[in-house]
Parts: sequence; C-alpha cells; structure tokens
Amino acid sequence: MSRRRAIEDVASELFRAHGYAATSVRDIARGLEIQGPSLYAHVTSKEDVLWAIIDRAAGRFEAAADAATADARAGDPAAAIEALVRAHVRVITEDVGAAAVFVREWRALGDERRATVLHRRDAYERRFREVVETGIATGDFEITDPALAATAVLSTLNGIPGWYRPDGRLPAGRVADHFVDLVLRMLQGASR
Repeated sequence: MSRRRAIEDVASELFRAHGYAATSVRDIARGLEIQGPSLYAHVTSKEDVLWAIIDRAAGRFEAAADAATADARAGDPAAAIEALVRAHVRVITEDVGAAAVFVREWRALGDERRATVLHRRDAYERRFREVVETGIATGDFEITDPALAATAVLSTLNGIPGWYRPDGRLPAGRVADHFVDLVLRMLQGASR
C-alpha cells in the first residue's frame, strides 16, 4: 500500500470516528506513527486528504452504478433498482470508512470541490430517479414522486455507514438483501 493510501485510510477512520473538523493533522500523523510535520511531505493540506477520500469514494459509487445499470435487465425496473441498491451497499461495505466520509463530510470541502461533489451526487441520484420513473411508467412501482423516492432510497442506504461493522452480526450480502427488500417494498407498495 502506498504511503498516500495509508494516509487516506487512517484519515478515513479518524474522520468517521471524530468528524473532519475535530481531526487534526497531528491526529492523522499519530495514527500513522509519524511526526506531524512529516505528513506534509505526502499531502499539502488536511482538506486535500479529505478531497482524495471523497473523490475516490465518488468514483467507486459511480463505477459500481455503471456496472449495475449495464448488467440490469432492460425494461425491468425492479431488477435495475435491485442492482443499484446492491452496488451501493457493496461500495459502502467494502470501505465503510471512506463511504462514511463521503456521505457526511463533503460539506467541509472548499466551494469549488463542494460544487463538484454536488454535481456528481446529483448525476448519481438521477440514475436512481430514472429507474423509479421507468417503474412508475410501467406500473411496477406505486410511488408517485420519483425525485422524492430516489432521495428516500439514497438517504436510507447512506445511513448504513453509521452502524455497519464488517465484523458485526450481518455480513455484507445480508445487509444488501435486507435493503433490496426494504427498497422494493417502499417502491412497489401494496402490490408486492
């Protein structure tokens, strides 16, 4: 593992546990067992570390959604939303620290980077909304507001980093199964 990636991993866990604002460069250096000033040989600022974590996590969510939508059966919105939910949960459970930082700490970025995250987040959410719109049009989903439904789905999924532990009672696959069931019940309503 590169030194830069080790810095990001340690920072992810510290930002997840204490928040970006409450974590100092000294805390990150201590987690790496190096002196604070030597951290600057690898990074220019704490915000740059935050940006690297968020940018990498966003890329993983986007790539997973690309693969999920490419693999989903055409014309089957339930299969498409299932694929998107499973992909989203997989990204979270494979790197819960980075996912937690992505979900909670992006607001700490400077204006330009925050705007970039908002643009990417909106595009990502649009994928979910489009599947919901298709499901409404085909009669597969009973929900009436696709934008609100997509927001509800993602808000539900984005709560996972707050409680999920890789060594906890539920393995990642069971977490995905539960959330697929929950989301489909929400979207399909009484018809399920």
